[in-house]
Amino acid sequence: MHAGDSSFHGIYGHENKVALLRAAIRNNRVSHAYLFYGMSGVGKKAIAVVFAKALNCVDEENGPCDRCPSCLKIERRSHPDVVGISPEGQFIRIKEIRELQNHMVFRPLEGRKRIFIVDEADRMNSAAANALLKTLEEPSAANVLILVTSRPHGLPMTILSRCQQVRFDPLPVDVIVSFLKERFTMDEGPARLLAASSGGSIGRAMELKEDSYIELKNNLIDGISNIRAPRDFSGFLKNFGNDRESVLARLDILNTWFRDILVYKETGESDRLIHQDRIEKIRSLSEEMTGPGLIESMAAVSQARTAIERNANKQLTLEMMMFRLFPAKQVQA
Repeated sequence: MHAGDSSFHGIYGHENKVALLRAAIRNNRVSHAYLFYGMSGVGKKAIAVVFAKALNCVDEENGPCDRCPSCLKIERRSHPDVVGISPEGQFIRIKEIRELQNHMVFRPLEGRKRIFIVDEADRMNSAAANALLKTLEEPSAANVLILVTSRPHGLPMTILSRCQQVRFDPLPVDVIVSFLKERFTMDEGPARLLAASSGGSIGRAMELKEDSYIELKNNLIDGISNIRAPRDFSGFLKNFGNDRESVLARLDILNTWFRDILVYKETGESDRLIHQDRIEKIRSLSEEMTGPGLIESMAAVSQARTAIERNANKQLTLEMMMFRLFPAKQVQA
């Protein structure tokens, strides 16, 4: 992911990937086709755009400079030699791939290379994928194709085998903290909480920020901490809503909550906690709950998450989870 500027110097994390792409340009060994893959929100498309800038920047040694006409046009999405393709509706259709192929016949209009960035490439329908394969089988030195996806298994093996594959791993917490502090001038505590809850994705951290995540997770933690009897279950579960993604996000919060209690119980160290703003509650519960009980709670939440991912009945799954988290003897105590 990139900060205020889009140069390689503004990329957060992925140093090895940046070095790989820089070396390819420097040694004149740029592949005709790349597959940038990894979880959503880690910066794959952002780096694809920066790579496109570097390939056409007037500063061939150290680009992109973000000042030359080429860099500025790419930033404004008005460069005739940098073409973006993304799904129209559910799929990328053969029409878009045909247009790509028509562009490839001609020499670049302004730059050294013409770059095609295909976002969510796994969403090509079969006709589009077959047409793209033909292009990959007959590469042109003037064209560079970058496929971007978080689901590489959704692409045919025949396409995967013809691309140089670049895997983007989840970002470390400290990298995301730096991004949030620099981009949004966030304080250390909230930034670290969002980063720890993002799963290594800057995009996810930004979504959590917009969704008032801290308020949501505190309401959830307070709710589960106040359960005293099975009759409290239904009131608590109303916080989960009916949307599948919302339910999964709340289960993730519960899992990290029980994880924090277990970590503190075993280590007594607060700097390893995700929910550091709730240290007093964590300390109290770590004295009340047993290690095996916390492990069982985490297992109950994880199994509920897996079941809902597989389209199990949400309400029934959550109710069964609650009875595992709070056996009758426990809630009546």
